[in-house]
Amino acid sequence: MAGQSLLQRLAAGEIILGDGAMGTMLHAAGLTGGAAAELWNVEHPERVRAIHAAYAAAGSQIVETNTFGGTAVRLRHHGLAGRVVELNQAGAARAREAVAGLGVLVAGSIGPTGELLEPLGALSGAEAEAMFAEQSRGLAAGGVDLVIVETMSDLNEVEAAIRGVRAAAPDLLVAATLTFGTKGRTMMGVSPQQAIQALHGWGVRLIGANCGNGPQEIEAVMAQMAQQRPEGVYLVAQSNAGLPRDMNGATVYDGTPEVMAAYARRMRGLGVNIIGACCGSTPAHIRAMGEALALQEQERS
Repeated sequence: MAGQSLLQRLAAGEIILGDGAMGTMLHAAGLTGGAAAELWNVEHPERVRAIHAAYAAAGSQIVETNTFGGTAVRLRHHGLAGRVVELNQAGAARAREAVAGLGVLVAGSIGPTGELLEPLGALSGAEAEAMFAEQSRGLAAGGVDLVIVETMSDLNEVEAAIRGVRAAAPDLLVAATLTFGTKGRTMMGVSPQQAIQALHGWGVRLIGANCGNGPQEIEAVMAQMAQQRPEGVYLVAQSNAGLPRDMNGATVYDGTPEVMAAYARRMRGLGVNIIGACCGSTPAHIRAMGEALALQEQERS
């Protein structure tokens, strides 16, 4: 299984380069605000494939599917709740097609539902689990190598997602990353220490942080996770390319490829095993990160 092969590579000390933002690239390709990104997996497959291919060409060893908002509760806002399996399967297929024969792994992206779980909200843990299981069935049918549960802030939702993945596709490796704020906790008050301890207790071996307010913030989070890392756990970091700002009506992030290259080196210094990027990043950022990590030399050694 590809997931087990990935764990073996990590155990051998290999650093794995992830990809960058999907949403940023989709908007550059013409996706308009408020539209369902997942629908592009079937309506504009060539554009989605091109994004995955660009990341692979830049050096990404893992690419994430265009399925971040692929649960029924989020697709319902676009009248697509009945197409969950179809759109997730198509998202996985577009990534597989783009990296065929390149040895690049495909990770199924699972984002938060956008709803509060009980007791703070109306969505029950069982309902959330069922939604994540439905999404996972589509991702598994499309041939993903692993699943990444990302941009989470509530441990109850993370657990529901993990349970959903395992119910639908028990053989898939699961990674999980939370998003932390400037005070070092998630929106729901979860600390890096609490996150890594809880996820390890649920049997997750790829644990980390993504999104947030840029490299400096995620560096502090990953330093804490590195101090608390249980044996057999590998760390994942995927920072935003700095902070967004408006430039003549367009959203621009201030993290240049050079800034993200320096971030990648710092993550390596902390012992992070899988290093990628998030909002605002592009293949240019990933290429600079790979060059900074000298991954070509790693592959030859």
